[in-house]
Amino acid sequence: MSVLERAGLALLHRFDPETAHGLSIRALQSGLLPLPGVISSPRLQTTLAGLTLPNPIGLAAGYDKNAEAVGPLTRAGFGFIEVGAATPRAQPGNPKPRLFRLTADRAVINRFGFNNQGAEAIATRLTAQTGGPVPVGLNLGANKDSTDRAADFARVLAICGPHVDFATVNVSSPNTEKLRDLQGRAALTALLAGVMETRASLARPIPIFLKIAPDLSPAELEEIAEVALAANLSGIIATNTTLSRDGLSSPHKGETGGLSGAPLFDKSTRILARLSQLTGGTLPLIGVGGISTPEQAYAKIRAGASAVQVYSAMVYAGLSLIPHLAKGLDALLARDGFATVAEAVGSARQDWL
Repeated sequence: MSVLERAGLALLHRFDPETAHGLSIRALQSGLLPLPGVISSPRLQTTLAGLTLPNPIGLAAGYDKNAEAVGPLTRAGFGFIEVGAATPRAQPGNPKPRLFRLTADRAVINRFGFNNQGAEAIATRLTAQTGGPVPVGLNLGANKDSTDRAADFARVLAICGPHVDFATVNVSSPNTEKLRDLQGRAALTALLAGVMETRASLARPIPIFLKIAPDLSPAELEEIAEVALAANLSGIIATNTTLSRDGLSSPHKGETGGLSGAPLFDKSTRILARLSQLTGGTLPLIGVGGISTPEQAYAKIRAGASAVQVYSAMVYAGLSLIPHLAKGLDALLARDGFATVAEAVGSARQDWL
């Protein structure tokens, strides 16, 4: 991290977390931040559900909720980015404060509740950003007051699908009441059927991923794997934030919401490895949760992930984390004799089971 970036992060941390988040988006929009552009190498280049990635380090949903900084983010070193979550209608989300830094734990708790400007506004911005250097995806959500949440996911896909390279069904956020109930077999099967029907109607059918919670029982995880395979999904993102608070020491540890960051790494990686085992490596997986070093990104890949995503670690390490992860991962692959990312996928899965 440069001296300038360290000073910028220190300044941001003097503001409340949500204000700092907004300021970081504005900084990207300004065009004044130095960005590394696309980071790649023959080892890092990979494919994910038919998408060509220059490297397997992605941006997780939740940072650029309204697709306001897509252009700069695609030049920040990521191999792919995901914006949103978007809901059919704009909604304010939960009351503030709703974002908390747990600095001692290198973690974050949020209870945003799908605050966003709505699918139409987000689609308009995405239309203006087509043809960028890396794939751009959208996280699909449901309105809090919807009478048919399952239909909301398909509706957002219909509006925004023509303008993105992939979409993610997010039934795992803990911050919309009863949303996680949609992870059950019957509800999830019906929801995915509607989404896949809408996908088929798009002029350019895109990969559809499912983002799951880390707090699932072994039986629930097995059920989700079966449903995902039966629905012909393109892959699973493992995992969203957790409701667990084990081992935390920060003052905000008791806040309601989803916990992300360093404490989630082991839990989410075990879920990832088990999913890889359950699907026999036939379904592409994206590993998310607690990644802040190249070694951790590499561990996710060796546990079964074809690609990874980061977000919370950027709160503490800044955007320079992304080229650091990509270049560090390249070196680790070379050290262990892997010619490509794909060769390393699942190579140490057993260590996490």
